[in-house]
Amino acid sequence: MHTIVRPAFAVLLAFTLLAGVVYPLAITGIAQLAFPNESAGSPLARDGKIVGSSLIGQAFTSDRYFHGRPSAAGSTGYDASASSGSNLGPLSAKLIDRVKTDAEIVRRDGEASIPGDAVTASGSGLDPHISPAYAAVQMARVAKARGVPENRIQAIVAANTEQPDLGVLGVPRVNVLLLNLAIDEALGGNPG
Repeated sequence: MHTIVRPAFAVLLAFTLLAGVVYPLAITGIAQLAFPNESAGSPLARDGKIVGSSLIGQAFTSDRYFHGRPSAAGSTGYDASASSGSNLGPLSAKLIDRVKTDAEIVRRDGEASIPGDAVTASGSGLDPHISPAYAAVQMARVAKARGVPENRIQAIVAANTEQPDLGVLGVPRVNVLLLNLAIDEALGGNPG
């Protein structure tokens, strides 16, 4: 019996150490050397202070800033420790009420046509991007709150619109945090 158990235990221990310790440490080390910013979570700093991550959305409520898409992550939204969709079905009264409320907010900006990402949460609830169409809906509000012509905001949005990767992968998108930081840099202000 010892002739079977001892080698089996040794192999189990060896593979546990190899796959559970050595491999993760090696991959983490390689990632930190090759991609230091990405492996640290892609933090964004302003005046030496981290204000967010380019990978995780966050709530902006001031009229001076562009707002991200709704978040179903956690009870207050954008909770990275509770990343998930709402799991509410299309006939859910709770989902219908939330979409109606979000649509009313967009309509207050004077928009009749509402982009889908203005009223729907992403699968993770943490998507940092909005569509250029949703950014366009918000331009007048941000321009008015900042006291600048709308074409100035349009130019900043255009400069911060990311195109599909390699020209074909994905869709045009706008990272809300990067956009708001660019607006602050161009027009002055503090992240909200």
